[in-house]
Amino acid sequence: MCAHVCLREGHVVNVKRIRRLMRLMGLMAIYPSKKLSIPSKGHRKYLYLLRDMVINRNNQVWQTDITYIPMKKGFMYMMAVIDVHSRYIVHWSISNTMDAPWCTRVIREAFELCGAPDIVNMDQGSQYTAYEFQEALSGNGVRISMDGKGRALDNIYIERFWRSLKYEHVYLKPAMEGLELYRGLQIYMDFYNNGRGHESLDHRTPAESYTPAAA
Repeated sequence: MCAHVCLREGHVVNVKRIRRLMRLMGLMAIYPSKKLSIPSKGHRKYLYLLRDMVINRNNQVWQTDITYIPMKKGFMYMMAVIDVHSRYIVHWSISNTMDAPWCTRVIREAFELCGAPDIVNMDQGSQYTAYEFQEALSGNGVRISMDGKGRALDNIYIERFWRSLKYEHVYLKPAMEGLELYRGLQIYMDFYNNGRGHESLDHRTPAESYTPAAA
């Protein structure tokens, strides 16, 4: 945040001041979330492939996940797909149900937009262990990687994105209904991909670090 304010907004501030202001604004609150990663018996599970892997290029590894998005009245689910190397969100979608056909459609659309990566990592939720979702991956030559049971850190990059999205947008601007939620998410996603530099990217934005042509 300090780098963003200094480099992108042109203000001269230090980390201590940013930390103090964020504390005053209450931006460090912790919000409980629903457990969505419930596997189904009989579905095929895969080993975790990312341990000790050096990820040094775009479209080498994607991570995907589903999260619960509360609104003023009701809730929806959101699925997102992130390119690990660039932190770029290659695709996302919201739905009032979280079934395998929806997840399959979203990942196929991501392939159409950005090409297929070498590996896609996900949790052991029933949507991701379903045959049709796994066939969409393997049919495009993608290797499947799955988190160990109870190991949220195995999918850490998409988890960090969820934290940013919820603390910076969803909890601050709860939507009244689905269309308002979608439009608000569009604005935030444009900011995340195109407006914020990441320290791990030498303060470049994800969009500046990722293009399908550079993959």
